[in-house]
Amino acid sequence: MLRIHFTPDDMARVKVARGPDFLWEITNSVQTLQRTDGERVFGTWRRWVRPRLPQGRRLLSPLLPPYGYSPDFLTPTSGDRPTLQAAIDTLLGTPRPRLRTELTRLATSTRLPRWTRALAEGDADTLARLGDALRAYQAQVLLPHWRHVRADIEADRARRLQSLMDGGTEGLLAGLGPDTRWCPPVLEVTYPVEQHLYLAGRGLVLQPSFFCWPAPTTLADGQLPPVLVHPIHHTAGWASRSVGPTPVAGRDPLGRLLGRTRAELLRAARVGCTTVEAARMLQVTHPAVSQHMNVLRAAGLITTVRTAGRAFHLATAEGRALLTAEDRGAGGGPGDATPM
Repeated sequence: MLRIHFTPDDMARVKVARGPDFLWEITNSVQTLQRTDGERVFGTWRRWVRPRLPQGRRLLSPLLPPYGYSPDFLTPTSGDRPTLQAAIDTLLGTPRPRLRTELTRLATSTRLPRWTRALAEGDADTLARLGDALRAYQAQVLLPHWRHVRADIEADRARRLQSLMDGGTEGLLAGLGPDTRWCPPVLEVTYPVEQHLYLAGRGLVLQPSFFCWPAPTTLADGQLPPVLVHPIHHTAGWASRSVGPTPVAGRDPLGRLLGRTRAELLRAARVGCTTVEAARMLQVTHPAVSQHMNVLRAAGLITTVRTAGRAFHLATAEGRALLTAEDRGAGGGPGDATPM
């Protein structure tokens, strides 16, 4: 059992992450890939992934066993919705003593390959190889599914925020799922080991995760910024939709109406995205994103807010209505979900 102890200050400092965390999704998916449970949710994805795994996965699997401890340095805190590169840069900057400590702990329960000794010493070449492996895994294993990952996580966030509005922080904590129980001032979480996490006024980030399975998880070191990573509901058949053929215009009414790129941008703007995020997700240039957003904005489907030198795009009521109609047409309404 994991017991998270709250103070009155912590109750005012609970946050729901704005979207998927790149490194938590990578680490959780590497672990889920090595497991056999969750067949209904992950079976199709596992069968699709295994023949396509990049060579760098050999660096990731030993560090992320399917059960038990895994090093905290693989999932550093790097702010809301960072770029993958920013998250990797934070990871690669882990101090050498921490690398050594965490890998030594991992070695007590898992037989590690010889190259991890260089990693524990902070060897620059080994760290660079680890960074390359993370980027390759994201590109080849997760990116084809990222639209579904992001959409289901954002849907989960919307449900959490509704719980917060209806019942305050206690309502939010009480509604996290069957593996948690709110017993004020302690949140009890089903966990493989006994662990206490004292927030001590630091607050808690709730991080929804597509590949977290089957129960919530957290960092082993209670001195690190507190986070609770928890499973979400999954849209039924998500993996088949991701790996199937690219929709053609006749089967993609929204793409036929707006053009495929603009349709994808409107979907991304459902809960908001920056120009940089949209360009990275669609693998197009920033000027191309800006041009398409100008058209969507002129049509009244998005609005754009500029702050701190960044343009943040959000679907308007009219834009959301189009997306809702698309969801209904695709059979992806609120009832089309697989429970945690």
